Amino acid sequence: MLKDEIAKALKIIQEGGIILYPTDTIWGIGCDATNTEAIQKIYKLKQRAESKSMIILLDTDAKLPSYIREVPELAYNLIEYAEKPLTLVMPGARNISPALIAVDGSVGIRVAKHPFCEGLIQRLRKPLVSTSANISGSPSPQYFSQIEQEIIDGVDYVVDIDQHSKEIKTPSTIMRLEADGKFEFIRR
Repeated sequence: MLKDEIAKALKIIQEGGIILYPTDTIWGIGCDATNTEAIQKIYKLKQRAESKSMIILLDTDAKLPSYIREVPELAYNLIEYAEKPLTLVMPGARNISPALIAVDGSVGIRVAKHPFCEGLIQRLRKPLVSTSANISGSPSPQYFSQIEQEIIDGVDYVVDIDQHSKEIKTPSTIMRLEADGKFEFIRR
């Protein structure tokens, strides 16, 4: 089942589509982080200003240097020891669509600890875009049945995993981490 869902989602993403999928936090809308056209589809679906950047997911922190020019040493410790999912916003973003890079050159990255995400990112060999599965300004859904029909109808594929789970999920902690190791919490 997991393998089949990864294969179906991978095909859609490789064809430039967008998917609705479970993560280690809340349900997300995602696509290939190097495909600007697909990213713009997500902005349009969410009715979100393109100035509000979205994050990318990786399957392992070993891939951080591929997408961040200078990874602060502290980043690895934070990821390893964080008790709940942690998104790090770091400067020096590279090798992803310019549509994901904030004006200051930063991007938010989370190492996803979810079997579907890990498997999909490994097979895709690129980061996966992740943004909450809601229209901009609406509350983030805590589980699948709270996702608005407009979102479900607007994606190219809905992953058939965890849809019946009522486990309440919350968004990740977000921390800005500078190249020199200075950090601040954006969302706890």
